[in-house]
Amino acid sequence: MTMEFQRKRIAIRAIFAATLTLLAAAVVAAQAPPGAPQSQAPSPAQATPPPEAHLSLDRAIELALQHNHSLLAARATIDENRAAEVTAKLRPNPVLSWDAQFLPFFSPSAFSVDYLKNNAQFDIGLSYLIERGKKRQRRLDAARDQTAETAATVSDNERTVTANAAQQFIQALQAKANVELAQMDLDSFQNSVQISQARYNAGDISEGDLLKIKLQLLQFQMDLSSARLAKLQALAALRALLGFESVPENYDVDGELTYQPIQLNVDDLKLLAMRNRPDYRAAQLGVAAAQSQVTLAQANGKHDLTVAADYSHLGGVNTGSAFFNIALPIFDRNQGEIARTRFAVTQAQETQSVFSETVLTDVTDAYQNFRTNDEVVKLYNSGYLQQAQDSRDISEYAYQRGSASLLDYLDAERSYRAAQLAYRQALASYMLAVEQVRQAVGTRSLP
Repeated sequence: MTMEFQRKRIAIRAIFAATLTLLAAAVVAAQAPPGAPQSQAPSPAQATPPPEAHLSLDRAIELALQHNHSLLAARATIDENRAAEVTAKLRPNPVLSWDAQFLPFFSPSAFSVDYLKNNAQFDIGLSYLIERGKKRQRRLDAARDQTAETAATVSDNERTVTANAAQQFIQALQAKANVELAQMDLDSFQNSVQISQARYNAGDISEGDLLKIKLQLLQFQMDLSSARLAKLQALAALRALLGFESVPENYDVDGELTYQPIQLNVDDLKLLAMRNRPDYRAAQLGVAAAQSQVTLAQANGKHDLTVAADYSHLGGVNTGSAFFNIALPIFDRNQGEIARTRFAVTQAQETQSVFSETVLTDVTDAYQNFRTNDEVVKLYNSGYLQQAQDSRDISEYAYQRGSASLLDYLDAERSYRAAQLAYRQALASYMLAVEQVRQAVGTRSLP
């Protein structure tokens, strides 16, 4: 009787709750204004977030070269130098002069046409500065050499931005691969947890072993969360490098960590770098620009000539005059500036030697780094990676059938995960080493 009574109470409560729900719905419908649209569930198209934009490596480099603000600021210096070329090739302006003398301002009664004609003096003249020593041509040559050096420096900035974009893209690829690995490991281990729960229910394992398995599942979940955070940070850093306005917030990198073996020769790389490195080319152009400054300083040591022609009206007589003046180069012959620019040539030549050594050192370091990472990836592909996976699979198979201990299975699982993470790190390091070689030689086309 007691159980029957409880069932009736539960049924009455359910009917009462359903009645209240229907009454509330009716009240809301009655209060709604006529013709008001009823709320509808969002359609699948509305509920689905917009698709992600996928970014390839080539597209990332293209966007970086187009939208990186530091690079755009550097490119503006080329336009500044070209504007300086316009200034350098300008000729001096002629000078127009006019004067009136002996006007009777303090004796107004003396003002008359006859006085102005016979007593006042009027002069009008035109003068022009004649530059000697081909100063205008020397200024223009120096400005053009400076523009060429600046353009090479900006090209080196583009090389740096390209390398940074490629490296950051590879780091984003690595973070993406780690997320996929963490998700795959979590799914696999959840299957092991389910099997362990079934074995515990059947009495095959103890509660302590089951708790250890579940605690290990927490580690897998934490690894997945950490991997997702690392991926978000890598994508944010890449977006900052490319320009926030050029990439949507909801985007992802497209590609995989892959090993593509290439054959490189260090001597060929050095020759390629000496031909293509824009920083070394900028150092060479810096020597030419310094020599242009010496030529300009020598031209500035030549003093200019000023010529003028005047027309004068005095005492009713119209006359003409011709003038010229030039500074005598007795003391100032621009000796200090000529000496300074010659020392600047020596400095530029030494800077070129420094960049030559830097280029060769960068190529050597990049080549050795490439060889080391190439050997590491080959070691993993030679069998170690497969052995770690086989060990994990065997331990998992044996544990699920009660032929292996929990500690052996967890140890094999940890070794497999460590090997997989290390392999992905090795692939990323190899791809970064290839990018370092490209940066060292100054071109993305390797021999």
